[in-house]
Amino acid sequence: MSKYIDMDIATLRGEPKRRTGHSAASAERFTFRPPNVSDGPAVHALIRSCPPLDENSAYCNLVQCAHFAGTCVAAFRDRELVGWLSGYRPPEDPETIFVWQVAVGPAARGQGLGDRLLDALLARPACSGVRRLKTTITADNKASWALFGRLAERLAAPTSREPWLLEGGHLPTGHATEHLLTIGPFPAASQRP
Repeated sequence: MSKYIDMDIATLRGEPKRRTGHSAASAERFTFRPPNVSDGPAVHALIRSCPPLDENSAYCNLVQCAHFAGTCVAAFRDRELVGWLSGYRPPEDPETIFVWQVAVGPAARGQGLGDRLLDALLARPACSGVRRLKTTITADNKASWALFGRLAERLAAPTSREPWLLEGGHLPTGHATEHLLTIGPFPAASQRP
């Protein structure tokens, strides 16, 4: 059985806890854990509520929860799934984590949950030895560019960007080109302060 991990951004950064009122504290508290197969339907519904994310099949989300739990993060507030990050380590590039999707539900936006999901992922034992993060983003997805830009700043890591999956070539016409963003190299978790 997976352990629940209560985190806030100060904890992830090693900062002392701030004293806040109950309502502010509850707005900042999330529980992060690896998903399990029973989370699949909630993951599918969350992604559906987060355009412009591509909606994968329910089966795909179930497989992610079952087979890639070590590199996926489910975020809960009051037992409700409010955030999701799916990723995997490509077998041919074990120093890389590929982030497939980051979804933050409408009720949890504006609280830094996307940043926390990424930080929780990189702190996972399944990401031991990871020195690069890759993801794809369409050119017009400003929220994702900002999210991953903040991560690169936190890691003090270089970035590169290139068109990768092309509209009308790899992807059907109407699906914008996906740009491959690479962050890193950065120190592995065991070497970070």
